[in-house]
Amino acid sequence: MSEPVSATTYWIGYKTIVIKEVTRILRIWAQTLIPPAITMSLYFVIFGQLIGRRIGDMGGMPYMDFIVPGLIMLTVITNSYGNITSSFFGAKFGKHIEELLISPQPPLLILAGYVTGAVLRALLVGIIVLITASFFTDLSIHNLPVTLLVVVLTAIVFALAGFINATFAQKFDDISIIPTFVLQPMTYLGGVFFSIELLPGIWEKIALVNPILYMVNAFRYGMLGVTDVSISIAFGIILVFGVVLGAVCLTLLRRGTGLRT
Repeated sequence: MSEPVSATTYWIGYKTIVIKEVTRILRIWAQTLIPPAITMSLYFVIFGQLIGRRIGDMGGMPYMDFIVPGLIMLTVITNSYGNITSSFFGAKFGKHIEELLISPQPPLLILAGYVTGAVLRALLVGIIVLITASFFTDLSIHNLPVTLLVVVLTAIVFALAGFINATFAQKFDDISIIPTFVLQPMTYLGGVFFSIELLPGIWEKIALVNPILYMVNAFRYGMLGVTDVSISIAFGIILVFGVVLGAVCLTLLRRGTGLRT
C-alpha cells in the first residue's frame, strides 16, 4: 500500500509549477511585458487623445478616462488567455506534460499552478498598462475591493478558457484561432470603447449577451464608479463562468483529453 502524499508535497508541486510559469514570463519579458505597454500607449494616443477630443464626454466623463478601465481589462483578458494556451500547449508539444500526469500531484493543483501563472502575468501587465495610462490622464480608484476582485476573477475565467483551448489544440496554429475569431471580436464589442447606451435597441440587447461586457463594466465601476449593467449580475456571470469552466478543465485533465497519445 502506498503512503499518503503529504500536504507539503502538494504545496511543493504547486509552487514549482508557479515558479516555472513566472520564470518563463520574466525570461521572455520582451514578448510578454513590453508589447502590451506599447500597444496600449498607441490606443491612448489614437483613441484617447486624437479621437477622444472629437467625441468629448462618454458616460459623464472625459473619453480618455472612460476607456482606461476597458483597455486594462482588454490587456488582462488577452494575456491571461494567451499565457496559459502557449505555456500548456508548449508542455504538450514538448512531451513533458506526462511527467505531471504520472506525478502524485492532483489535477486540481496542476490546473491551479498554470492558472496562477496566467493570472500573475495578467496582473503584472495590467499594472504596466495602468502606469502607462497615468501619463495620459489622472486616475483614481472608486472602489478598490471591487476593482481587485473583478480583475482577478476575470483573469481566472480566461485562464481557464485558455486551458481548454490548449487541451484540444493539436498544433500551434490552433491556439490562435479562438483569440482571433472569437475572443478579440467579443472584447472589442464588450464596451471597451463605448457605452452600450449608444447602441440602437436590437444591438443593445445583443451586446447584453456578451459576458465580457459585464466584466468590463464591473471593472469600470470599480475604477470610475459608472456602469451600464448591474454589478451583482456582473459578478454572478463571472462566477458562473468560472465554476463551469473550472469543472470542464478538471474533467479534461482527469481524463487526459488531448494529453495522452
